[in-house]
Amino acid sequence: MFDNLTERLTQTLRTVTGQAKLTEDNIKGTLREVRMALLEADVALPVVKAFINSVKERAVGQEVSKSLSPGQVFVKIVNEELVRVMGEANAELDLATTPPAVLMMAGLQGAGKTTSVAKLARFLKERKKKKVLVVSADIYRPAAIRQLETLAGEVGVEFFPSSADQDPVFIAEQAIQHARVKAFDVLILDTAGRLHVDEDMMGEIKRLHGAVKPVETLFVVDSMTGQDAANTARAFNEVLPLTGVILTKTDGDARGGAALSVRHITGKPIKFLGIGEKTDALEPFHPDRVASRILGMGDVLSLIEEAEHKIDKDKAEKFAKKITKGKGFDLEDFREQIQQMQNMGGMMSMLEKLPGMGQMAQAAQTAQAEKGIQQMCTIINSMTPHERRHPDVISGSRKRRIAMGSGTQIQDINRLLKQHKQMAKMMKKFGSKSGMAKLARGMKGMMPPGMGGGGGFPRM
Repeated sequence: MFDNLTERLTQTLRTVTGQAKLTEDNIKGTLREVRMALLEADVALPVVKAFINSVKERAVGQEVSKSLSPGQVFVKIVNEELVRVMGEANAELDLATTPPAVLMMAGLQGAGKTTSVAKLARFLKERKKKKVLVVSADIYRPAAIRQLETLAGEVGVEFFPSSADQDPVFIAEQAIQHARVKAFDVLILDTAGRLHVDEDMMGEIKRLHGAVKPVETLFVVDSMTGQDAANTARAFNEVLPLTGVILTKTDGDARGGAALSVRHITGKPIKFLGIGEKTDALEPFHPDRVASRILGMGDVLSLIEEAEHKIDKDKAEKFAKKITKGKGFDLEDFREQIQQMQNMGGMMSMLEKLPGMGQMAQAAQTAQAEKGIQQMCTIINSMTPHERRHPDVISGSRKRRIAMGSGTQIQDINRLLKQHKQMAKMMKKFGSKSGMAKLARGMKGMMPPGMGGGGGFPRM
């Protein structure tokens, strides 16, 4: 997300570096470029105008402090204004009510509403330790009811059954009653979507909202629709008292215009971002962290939080003990580390959260690095347990068998073995007393094909 905007802004903001003072003349060109970058990112025009005016008003006449260059002052202003436009701080769900807290999901068909119900249920169950019940009132699409039942089973929450011949209000009221009797903390209600906003749909969802009186009414919208996302959210907000927005499919949105437009146009906070297809691909929306990502400054806090929730601590501790005792680093360990990284959203997701690594994430995407990582796992899975533990025994005939089993070429096997050997050397250094000093040097060459594998990082 924000790839194009990040690239344009980071290049543009370099132009003010070296100025002794920020004046209207020397930032005019920069502001013009920032305006173009925002418009290209599909940010709504009223939002762009307000943003540029605010930046200009604050930036003109700013004296350079002793520790900061004008460029740094300007970047700081842009960063603060981005945060302000997107909502200042993370707006958490309001669950402070007599259980069950009813969360109602609204949105157009195809926005990812049903999937978001499952993601949110998993988030509340795992992160907030809530007992969650989900129910579908989408009587127009029986497939949506079945889909939610399947997803509920995947994330380990209870599904309340419903059918296409029932009234949505009756379904919701029965589900609330069940949630009270069975002492559920949260009930998430999925509602019917349409291909476009229409009076019938709005009338029905308004009647449903009046009957259940949810503590949270969340609008689910596809971020890839750009300005339309903000406009549709406004249309829903005129009928329903929305409390927040969930932006979906942000992993496929290189522009990010919706994230910068929704809060300004609707006045409602973005509460979550859908960042992938898996049921754990939902993260709370933090405007300050997202602004940092946009300006190429990374988002280390979110990366740390992901690591805390998604890395298997027992396996990590076991691996650390093995390395520090100098017991070696075999291909099973290599595969385990790849899988841990994949659990955190893959290499691109991690790279774009590290300061200054946004361009590398784009290079990785261009070079299909993720595909290379998947291929590594496939090759290792095609080996015998003995070969994984003792890579040195993999001879020419074994390589041919592994290549056939994994659908790859012998050169792919050789590349993997070379990368493993490099990483094993790095781990050996890491386990020694001077390991930390050597660790950075050892990182070079452990990247997969397409990111400088065997030859360092790609050139920027």
